[in-house]
Amino acid sequence: MGMLTRKQHELLSYINEYLSQHGVSPSFDEMKDALGLRSKSGIHRLITALEERGFIARLPHRARALEVLKLPESAVAGGSGEAPGFSPNVIEARFAGRRPEGVESSEAVSLPLYGRIAAGTPIEALRDSTNFVDVPGSMLGRGEHYALEVSGESMIDAGIFDGDTAIIERGEDADNGAIVVALIDDQEVTLKRLRRRGNSVALEAANPAFETRIFGPDQVQVQGRLVYLMRRY
Repeated sequence: MGMLTRKQHELLSYINEYLSQHGVSPSFDEMKDALGLRSKSGIHRLITALEERGFIARLPHRARALEVLKLPESAVAGGSGEAPGFSPNVIEARFAGRRPEGVESSEAVSLPLYGRIAAGTPIEALRDSTNFVDVPGSMLGRGEHYALEVSGESMIDAGIFDGDTAIIERGEDADNGAIVVALIDDQEVTLKRLRRRGNSVALEAANPAFETRIFGPDQVQVQGRLVYLMRRY
């Protein structure tokens, strides 16, 4: 079973409780308010994710009909209904993935998951912080971190595969040869190896099928460097 993000877990629990109390599923507005989200599009994304993972089904021909097919093991086992690995001292997102003093490195840290980043054709990094991913605090240094889901095959020779979650340490500097999240011309974001060549910047794929792209010094802005990869089997 793929782990649920905290928001997915929250929404699933909310729908399940609502169904058992009211016999119908909550409206998008109710779900949005219950999770404290600003827009309904976040709810749409969460529902789609839960549906893809087989936790809920939308019943056809009925506008507000959702059915809960299963709950995460932890909730089924009659536990407290918390997500696996979720402890009350998980760091809230307002820390933006910075590990506060006094948090043990063994504890989970919740990082904002900003959406898919193309390791091939670049796409814009989505600043959508409705999703979170929990990572062991021991993986993180003192910097600020965020997570991105990799899509595409362009970094496969560096061992980075489609669907991996890249843990990125935020920062504008990176050593030559580091794998970085690069913002190109303020509009597209990609995960590539950084090479500085004289006055230009090369973004190098780790897959012979993808060509190295060369940019002027002002076209590329480093937004962080890859520090860890997480893979679900």
